[in-house]
Amino acid sequence: MKIFDKPAQLNGAELKVELSKVGIHVTEIFDFADGTIGFETDDQTKAAKVVKDHKGNTEAKEPTVADKLASVGLNLDDLRAALGI
Repeated sequence: MKIFDKPAQLNGAELKVELSKVGIHVTEIFDFADGTIGFETDDQTKAAKVVKDHKGNTEAKEPTVADKLASVGLNLDDLRAALGI
């Protein structure tokens, strides 16, 4: 297991995705509650850069109108047509 400094805004799910994008597949990230995290990797150098650059989004973003419409298969043009504008 490799140990890294814990990012200020750690989001484990996002960090796993970011690591995966550079070819590092992590199944579990351990928070040691002492300012460090750890996970299994063979490439500590590459992993350290990803962890250092991690800017975790720990707050859910409010969906936009376009996001809400897309969730039901519509877009802004569909809404305009339905409203006659």
